[in-house]
Amino acid sequence: MAQLPASLINSLTNAKGFNRQAFEGVHASGEQITSIRINPNKINDKVTLPFNNLVQVTWTSNGYYLPERPSFTFDPFFHAGTYYVQEASSMFVEQALLQNVDVSKPLKVLDLCAAPGGKSTHLQSLISADSLLVSNEVIRSRANILKDNIVKWGAANVVVTNNDPAHFKSLNGYFDVIVVDAPCSGSGLFRRDEEAIAEWSEDNVNLCSQRQQRILADIWPCLKEGGLLIYSTCSFSQQEDEDILQWMQKEYDAVVKPINVQAEWGIIASELGYRFWPDQVKGEGFFLACLQKQTSQEEVVVKTKRKVETPSKTQIPVIERWLENSTDLQFILHEQTVYVWSNLLATDGAFLLDKLKVIYSGTKLGELMRDKLIPDHALAMNPFLQGEIVTAELDEKDAIAFLQRKDIAQLPETKGWQLATFEGQALGWMNVLPNRINNYYPKELRILKESK
Repeated sequence: MAQLPASLINSLTNAKGFNRQAFEGVHASGEQITSIRINPNKINDKVTLPFNNLVQVTWTSNGYYLPERPSFTFDPFFHAGTYYVQEASSMFVEQALLQNVDVSKPLKVLDLCAAPGGKSTHLQSLISADSLLVSNEVIRSRANILKDNIVKWGAANVVVTNNDPAHFKSLNGYFDVIVVDAPCSGSGLFRRDEEAIAEWSEDNVNLCSQRQQRILADIWPCLKEGGLLIYSTCSFSQQEDEDILQWMQKEYDAVVKPINVQAEWGIIASELGYRFWPDQVKGEGFFLACLQKQTSQEEVVVKTKRKVETPSKTQIPVIERWLENSTDLQFILHEQTVYVWSNLLATDGAFLLDKLKVIYSGTKLGELMRDKLIPDHALAMNPFLQGEIVTAELDEKDAIAFLQRKDIAQLPETKGWQLATFEGQALGWMNVLPNRINNYYPKELRILKESK
């Protein structure tokens, strides 16, 4: 482990809960912690994940520590979206949401700095099916990774966008909840990323603090009166944590909302938020706080003049045969690509197409070609949409070969479109022909390694 910056250590001397000896000791230990969060939409009592000795992350319902880090690349369950590999401290967003918001009601939630998708997939699992999650990332390459993880999670009530925070200015009072996991100087990641130590500087802390203020100033008007903003960083620096909260109180009359934490969790309640010291919790450095909006403002009216194209009467039966139930769904046709939205969210979906740079929404069903639908990977990943689909159960060797887009050893007897599965979990589509299989697993997602 590289030497921790002396200026950082000195700046933390008076921070609540800071113990220099223990802090330096845990960074010098080389200890690495691996945790996952299970997808409640895909895991049930009949599914056994290939992990032993799971220990629950105490502040979240579906998070678990692993005794060691396995090769996730060669685990079919990972590619099926049955779990997400996520740092344990960041799962505390669950307490922030559930203790301050009634998630049984329809909500509009924004995850502003969402890539690669840990908090978005977590939020999607916590909100109701008739709620809407806008998952945003300003960097396009990272937005594509975010989209892939949303698709793999099997979520249908998410809109993935690629916007700067300033682009949301036309959505005044639209969101009930906004999550800002702000870009920061990264000192909380020192233990698992030595490069973060080399990149850290006091100047970068100050730069990040200014950027965080700009982000919050841009997005605060989009929160409803009484709405909740969840702010977090992976920084220990007060300039990026408590100072930001003080600034929000002064500039916007924001009210800090408390979160009840159990003593055994090891989380330290500071003046305005909650600190995760890696020598006191089983997780990385993290800070989180909740702010409630008190001021009233005129809220945007959700309406659109956009005419969304829909499939023709002859195309509808071609699409519906792939689905379990289409009565509460609205089909959207973009050129020959078919998407599906819930009827409850269709108006908001069209509205957001007018306001933001949307790169994905709802569930992509597939491409219409003549009188057939070529199913998309997103339909394979969504367990709630599929109709009476023929499945081909693969053993582990063939499942890995399928995920590598290689030939599988055993050709299924049934011909035609089939859903490749591993222990009941969907991996993707294949079209079984008389002498071969056409593998439709997305090329950009395929396993590139040959072996563990």
